Amino acid sequence: MNLIAAVDRNWAIGNKGQLLVRIPNDHKMFRQETLDKVVVYGRKTLETFPLSQPLDRRVNIILSKNPNLQVRHAQVVHSVEELLEACREYPSEDVYVIGGASVYRQLLPYCDTAHITKIDYAYEADAYFPNLDEDPDWEITADSEEQTYFDIAYQFVKYERKK
Repeated sequence: MNLIAAVDRNWAIGNKGQLLVRIPNDHKMFRQETLDKVVVYGRKTLETFPLSQPLDRRVNIILSKNPNLQVRHAQVVHSVEELLEACREYPSEDVYVIGGASVYRQLLPYCDTAHITKIDYAYEADAYFPNLDEDPDWEITADSEEQTYFDIAYQFVKYERKK
């Protein structure tokens, strides 16, 4: 499985239920990576989408503890085990974990690749992604040139789990 996230200098990913910043090229990369693939996320992440609706042209799997949650055009699962079972019918490289913080933490052990947009700024935040730079199991295998959006510097970094 893959992880995909945008993080700031402190590996923060969100504040008060919202993304820290919206960078058009980051959204474009996200769309290119996940289109016609499987996206896995939690209920709070669903609520950040337009009209709180699942993403189009993707298989949406929502991990939620709420046994009554039902979402049109999405499969809802209630445990990591149930999620892993649901993902078995898809190639592992086509499954993308897209948030939020608790879903990233729960599924990190099952992922081999992380597509991280690293933003060179420290935002006020209350949600964080695990710091892969400090995790000896992960290494950087590719990165882009630094790019800017107005005054925000960022780059795309690919991490892979060491074999």
